Amino acid sequence: MPHKPSDYQFFSFKILQWYEQNPRELPWRGTTNPYKIWLSEIILQQTRIAQGLPYYEKFVKAYPTVKDLAIAPEDEVLRLWQGLGYYSRARNLHACAKHIWFERGGEFPNTYKDLLSLKGVGSYTAAAIGSFAFGIPKAVVDGNVFRILARYFGIETDIASGKGKKEFEALADQLIPHDNPGDYNQAIMDFGSRLCVPINPNCEECPLNSNCFAFNNDLVKALPVKINKIKIKERHLHYFIIRCGEKWVWKKRTSGDIWEGLFDFPQVENTQKESDQTLEIPFESEKKTQFPKNYRHILSHQKLNAIFSEIEIAEENMENLQKWAENRGYLLVEEEKIEYLAKPKLIVNFLNDQGF
Repeated sequence: MPHKPSDYQFFSFKILQWYEQNPRELPWRGTTNPYKIWLSEIILQQTRIAQGLPYYEKFVKAYPTVKDLAIAPEDEVLRLWQGLGYYSRARNLHACAKHIWFERGGEFPNTYKDLLSLKGVGSYTAAAIGSFAFGIPKAVVDGNVFRILARYFGIETDIASGKGKKEFEALADQLIPHDNPGDYNQAIMDFGSRLCVPINPNCEECPLNSNCFAFNNDLVKALPVKINKIKIKERHLHYFIIRCGEKWVWKKRTSGDIWEGLFDFPQVENTQKESDQTLEIPFESEKKTQFPKNYRHILSHQKLNAIFSEIEIAEENMENLQKWAENRGYLLVEEEKIEYLAKPKLIVNFLNDQGF
């Protein structure tokens, strides 16, 4: 291994020095309140700070304490989360708040092991909450940390492998100063997101460049090594907006697929881009229109391609439509109440395009 234990103190000192000289004011910093720290960390999982910040502010305003979040209806929590994506985070957030309030008397765990037992809390989030709220010297390890450590210490182990994860976590725990773990974890996260970035990092001005293995061996672009690639599934969805008077047919998505707990329209899924497959409705429609725009939405493991058609049902068929919808688990929702449904961003984008 190119790195030496003698580098550790220099590395940690420089990271903290850079952080002191490049502070970033964020509402969840400077607090040891575990609720606010936990809330911010869940929101920022797989989310940029610029996107997550307004959501954090909305949640703190709507639910200033863990009790407020615990007793809130799930549909309300999902609606507040709308547009942030990865909706399992919102469901886990709500379940975890209920656990903390109803089963732990409102008290967050104060050990790393117990924090890991919380729903939706993995090793990174447990380390962040533990160090920021309780001063636990446990290092955060995410993509930013993998990148910094791989480059500085010249580690070529695949970061997507189990061996790599253990190796990087062990090194990170050796580097964290026990007298200031919270600031150090904040510092290394900021360092990776603002200076040691994935593409075109500003190595010339980096305070670590004198000892950085990648910089001194022209390996900045090569590190970190990630061999395993996520296989992306492509899906083709045909949505049907079924309207009868002022009522629309909506479907609440269940477990086993994307967007659990959110509302979208009845749909059929085609195996390829062009398909004649359609939704069968056992009574006459007044009008059927296909919207010309194709919608594309990218998730972590899936690429969604969606088209939309509208079917208008004559009001004399309202009773038949009601029975048809109920038999399929669909809901008839009055137009004025649609805004209160928690919807995936793809559906929100379509509605916005229609001026709704």
